[in-house]
Amino acid sequence: MRRLLFILALLWASPALAKPPVWIAHGPKDGATVVLFGSVHILPGRLDWEPEVLKDALKDADELWFEVPLDDADRLESSRMVLARGMLPEGQSLSALLPDDAARAKLAAVAANLNIPAAQLDRLRPWLAELTLAQAAYAKDGATADQGVERRLAEAAPQAQRRAFETAGQQIRMFADAPLPVQVASLMDSVREIRDDPGIYRRLMRAWMDGDLKAIDREGVQPLLKTSPVLFRILLTERNAAWRQTLLERLKGKGKVVVVVGVGHLIGPGGVPQLLRNSGVRVDGPRP
Repeated sequence: MRRLLFILALLWASPALAKPPVWIAHGPKDGATVVLFGSVHILPGRLDWEPEVLKDALKDADELWFEVPLDDADRLESSRMVLARGMLPEGQSLSALLPDDAARAKLAAVAANLNIPAAQLDRLRPWLAELTLAQAAYAKDGATADQGVERRLAEAAPQAQRRAFETAGQQIRMFADAPLPVQVASLMDSVREIRDDPGIYRRLMRAWMDGDLKAIDREGVQPLLKTSPVLFRILLTERNAAWRQTLLERLKGKGKVVVVVGVGHLIGPGGVPQLLRNSGVRVDGPRP
């Protein structure tokens, strides 16, 4: 499930006085200002997470950037691609792709606990099966995408032009194009976490609400690097580098920009703020 932190994120929360972290990148003289906010895409309801600096930035933002567009056309394309890339060919089954009977038993037990029909899950490719388990686990505890940061901010800053770094289709391909052994290993690691470490959700959410970058890195980023270096490269390293280049060009322009992306992209030495600093940009805010 940690590898889905940056696509689906987290759940559970406890009241906190602190707020999630914000960074501010400054372009050259007369250049743009970019406010970077680390989001969580799935949240429980009635959570007061929005920092004042973000609220202020949204009031006069010229552009509001997300990872993907939030319009109906992109959602439709996403649904189409999930069906096209997430289903196994006729005659194949997820259970046959698993390494042994023990793995099949663990998956079946977790699916049953989440009320997911075994026959339905068995038709899915490993990446989509993992996504389905994660969504069911979050929904069981009252966390949904409708309460996530992006959906909550979808109507914010009506004066701002909407921009996106990627399409939903590109994000789906990141999972669907991963080597099959990597998908299977990732699925089984999520099965283990759902079964054996439910406290990860509360720990990660508490760290986000407290702005505790070290805890987010320890609980969410480093385990992904350890268990799946391939997905770490696909989901973080390559995307962060591409976003840095996009933002370097945008900082040369004018105006005020708010960027909302998964918090995992903004922390640590490989996070976007530090990559911008390494390129000579002044970035106010927490350091690795």
